[in-house]
Amino acid sequence: MKRILISSVNGFIGSHIAERLVKEGHQVRGLVRKTSDLKFIEGLEIELFYGDITERDSLIEPMKGIQIVIHVAGLAADWGPYEKFYAVNTIDTKNMAEIASLNRVKRFVHISTTAIHGFGGFRDIDESFPMTETIFLYCETKKLAEKWLFEFSKLTDMEICAIRPGNVFGPRDHTFIDKYADALKERTVGYIDRGNHWTCPTYVENLVEGVIKACFEPAARGESFFITDGLTIDWKTFTGKLADELGLEPPRFSIPFWLGYTVATLMESAYRLLAIPKPPLLTRYRISNAGRDYHFCIEKAKRLLKYSPVVPFDEAIKRTAHWYRERYKENF
Repeated sequence: MKRILISSVNGFIGSHIAERLVKEGHQVRGLVRKTSDLKFIEGLEIELFYGDITERDSLIEPMKGIQIVIHVAGLAADWGPYEKFYAVNTIDTKNMAEIASLNRVKRFVHISTTAIHGFGGFRDIDESFPMTETIFLYCETKKLAEKWLFEFSKLTDMEICAIRPGNVFGPRDHTFIDKYADALKERTVGYIDRGNHWTCPTYVENLVEGVIKACFEPAARGESFFITDGLTIDWKTFTGKLADELGLEPPRFSIPFWLGYTVATLMESAYRLLAIPKPPLLTRYRISNAGRDYHFCIEKAKRLLKYSPVVPFDEAIKRTAHWYRERYKENF
């Protein structure tokens, strides 16, 4: 039994990790803000600490006696000011790691992202693939955080590893599934290049499996790992399966990548000119994610972490669709 602290324990990913750790008998602490919505963790045996990862002093007390930190908190978005992305994804990661090290935490598991490799178009790449420079603030600030962490690992006895999930989905997912299923229901989504580009779905319970392995496997120290469902799958197949489970029709139209990217560029320019804070319907990030092959090899995780997906794809889609339908059943 370990004492484990999870940042953003109340969120989509954090709450699923907490459920698993509590079920396995670990002592779980959660770091949340006083304004945080706690509905995802209601009824769980979690010792909550109220703090803010932007305020280093608020991290000292939650870290006391902790053996493992799972740093989930971050800004996963495709729109917003650089200062906010940098503060949440980069500076706050530094704060968490440095305070954890001062408190003699044994292992620090950082939730990074496959997006640090950009969207240049690739299939089955491994963790050694270059982190190409992108125009996307999320990618760049998560990249800076991970690079800093591994430099910091040379200065501390704390064991550091990074998990790079693919496109995470599942119950409680308001970042991707909520919006994608809404668009399917409203018939406002289409394919890029007929949906033929490879993608990297990562069901949340499979991600949790990888994270738990990273907490305890000795070979994880100093390493980064791609965690996905390990599928060879394109967007058309993913979307078709989801639409079927929701009882909806899949998209009927498709546009070429160049057109989607051009329209997204114009939309972004207009929104910036008008100082509109919310993201436009199309962004270059979304078009690039769907309009380029974006696929990763999980052999390293299988070999060193002994990871393998625990929930098959069909079951993952079924559970996700069930959650969405139950959440919005009055609209079906």
